Amino acid sequence: MLAAHVDRFFDRRFSAARLIVLTTVGAGDLLLLHRPAGADDWLVAALAFGMCLAAGVLPLTATAGLAGLLLLTGWWGEAVLVPVKVMAAIALFELAHRRSGREVHLGAALVAAVILGKVADELPEQFFSVLYRVGVVVGVPVLLGAYIRSVRAARREAQERAAEQDRRRRSEARAARADERAAIARELHDLVAHHVSSMVLRVGVARHVIPTPDPRLAEVLDDLHASGTAALTDLRQLVAVLRDPGRAGDDGTAATDGAGAGSAEPGASLLQPQGLATAVATALTRSRRLGLVIDATVDPELAWRLDAVRRLAVLRLVQEGLANVAKHAGPGTRVLLSLRGEPGAAVRLMISDDGAGRGGSPASLTPDGHGLIGMRERVALLGGEVEVGPVGAGWRLSAVLPGPGGSTGSSAALLGAST
Repeated sequence: MLAAHVDRFFDRRFSAARLIVLTTVGAGDLLLLHRPAGADDWLVAALAFGMCLAAGVLPLTATAGLAGLLLLTGWWGEAVLVPVKVMAAIALFELAHRRSGREVHLGAALVAAVILGKVADELPEQFFSVLYRVGVVVGVPVLLGAYIRSVRAARREAQERAAEQDRRRRSEARAARADERAAIARELHDLVAHHVSSMVLRVGVARHVIPTPDPRLAEVLDDLHASGTAALTDLRQLVAVLRDPGRAGDDGTAATDGAGAGSAEPGASLLQPQGLATAVATALTRSRRLGLVIDATVDPELAWRLDAVRRLAVLRLVQEGLANVAKHAGPGTRVLLSLRGEPGAAVRLMISDDGAGRGGSPASLTPDGHGLIGMRERVALLGGEVEVGPVGAGWRLSAVLPGPGGSTGSSAALLGAST
């Protein structure tokens, strides 16, 4: 802690403060201790001050100049000796903490030689006195400068080590996530996608082998085939993104290259505002085919006020909400769906049902399902709020998403939210 404070004091930002202190010391010495100081004394002091200023850029040159000036002070008397010594000590400090090796040795030797030359007649009787003066003017600045330089070097090394460790941790975390994504992608491809593909194939065969099927049965088979094909396309896109997250678009969906052209809800279409309206209409149509009686109010201009991430989130919330009603309330249930924008919020979604269908009761919709967890995670990533719970005999889903300024999530994170 002390080293850090000392290091900060001798930083470039405090150069002006240090020079003000030095100027005050030099002026005080000339004004109070060596009166009267002549014009020559002030001139030499000013020259020494200018050299000291240059020590921040040219420390060895400034030190050599001050050593020469110190040698010449005998011509003007002792009045300016102390200010010049102080400036020489400061120049040595700047040299020691900005340079190393031969330059520091040379600068220290020059100043020490000048001081010893001026007091050579005092040796050996005043050996300790001379040693003290050399130590104060030369030894202390050099040691202090070397100490500050070592502190800064140690701090840089610590910062570099910390940065390297952070880079290593990030790299290991990315590798671990990539391995986990690859494992999930393999399971999705080898297990889930295989079963869905088999189901689509068998439904397709059934459509052709059943002689003159009932129109209602044909409609169900066609819908199953279309839904299975769309699910298979989405699974393939998801597997591709899990293996290569760089393929995810700004909306968190996989970039399609023609494979999803037959999908009822191609993810790429969500890049355009009109894609949301089409996808929501498709979800409503499918839910009505399952026997839900839906009264939907959708703001036609809403999609144009949302970014791609929020359009995707809204679609997934609508799909999950309607799927829960169809699963837990059943055919014949009346559903109210409202999707609109409000002041202070990007979008407000409300889906409620009366629980009057032939399926299970609303109480069977537990809050521990993965679909509800996924909805909450998706909304939370966007900084919004979602409420799900019973209302009378039915169930209600209410979600509010803020505008883009309130987003705290990312497209990649949204992609991973369960639906």
